Amino acid sequence: MKLRIKGNSIRIRLSRTEVDNLAKNGYIDEHTDFGNNTLTYALQSKDGINTLEAAFENGKVTMYVPSNVVPSWPTNDTVGFENLMSLPNGKELYLLLEKDFKCIDNSMEDQSDNYENPNSMC
Repeated sequence: MKLRIKGNSIRIRLSRTEVDNLAKNGYIDEHTDFGNNTLTYALQSKDGINTLEAAFENGKVTMYVPSNVVPSWPTNDTVGFENLMSLPNGKELYLLLEKDFKCIDNSMEDQSDNYENPNSMC
């Protein structure tokens, strides 16, 4: 699971296995250890919502995904989901959840579990 935070935006990209695990278990998470603290970021399936939501509590960022879209996501062509979430302070938080595609440049990162890039040439 890749997490990108920039300003008031959160973007998460998932490998094939992670999308499958989210569909199977309704929850996945990752941890980044800072020595004396740990940042946890998670995805959780949630009933009763129609779009992405997020919360930050006790050092944990959780993005909630509508439970009705999670089971079929591994097998359909939907790349991802996005939402501009209104916050109580009048600001907005942009949320983006996507399948992770293989890079078409020469990346040194292991991409064996990523989705085929639709922009790659055969």
